[in-house]
Amino acid sequence: MTQLIARFADIAPRYRALFCDLWGCVHDGYKPFPEAVAALQAFRAQGGVVVLVSNAPRPKPSVLTQLDRIGVPRDAYDEVITSGDATQYAFFQGAAGKKVHHIGPMPKDQPFFEEFADPALAELATQNPVTLVPLAEAEGIICTGPNEEFDETPDDYRPQFLLAKTNGLKMLCANPDIVVDYGDKRIYCAGALAALYEDMGGEVLYFGKPHPPIYDLARRRLAALAGDVADSEILCVGDGINTDVLGGMQENLDSLFLTEGLNAGQFGPADALDVGMLTTWLEAEQRNPTYVMGFLR
Repeated sequence: MTQLIARFADIAPRYRALFCDLWGCVHDGYKPFPEAVAALQAFRAQGGVVVLVSNAPRPKPSVLTQLDRIGVPRDAYDEVITSGDATQYAFFQGAAGKKVHHIGPMPKDQPFFEEFADPALAELATQNPVTLVPLAEAEGIICTGPNEEFDETPDDYRPQFLLAKTNGLKMLCANPDIVVDYGDKRIYCAGALAALYEDMGGEVLYFGKPHPPIYDLARRRLAALAGDVADSEILCVGDGINTDVLGGMQENLDSLFLTEGLNAGQFGPADALDVGMLTTWLEAEQRNPTYVMGFLR
């Protein structure tokens, strides 16, 4: 039974650790949300561990740089896990081959190929180099997003995907998100392209939320920080009903759904959510978050 809450502090004592989404929950791509930052700081001050779990296709070092740049304070979190981190393990083990075509914004996503959170992964990348090639020469595809993320739609890639499918290319999707709000503009992510490729008959492997690889990585890094933490002591926080909430459900973890991210305004004012409308929508989506609130605060 989903519980509507007003403040995170009301449930915080029940948990030792958070797997907290970033984009739309802690920041909007340009600036942090002060109340969300304060809630995370307070949780840590009481002994909680905050693991930021993001579907960003870039690895941890690049995301840390972004968080510093936009002003998310380091005392608001203990660790950062990204879909990019999880995807790198498969990519440099040759899951898409040794000659791979990259779809994604450059140089923004260049860190995927050059930066590593795990020294062992950096060594693996050195020992198993992957060459980026044109699509016609590729053995597989790595997708980190549209090449022109502010201007393109998935349909722009139909001709490329027809060739890729004909050639039997497997796609690694480094960000399963469909869309994200960058400030006040909604843009497509790699997940939207991957969904189209699957619809056209292509094969896709996913590594970020709601899929198991990123949760396995998050649990391992959490254990390194805090020892053994039971699943019942972990709360997934996020605004993605099909990423954060579904991922929590599939991993048997509690979840807190934030309505005022991707679904902002859909259920009435953030401080007076229409419970009937919300319940009907959750039933239609077949999602069952443990808790719901407007913004993280």
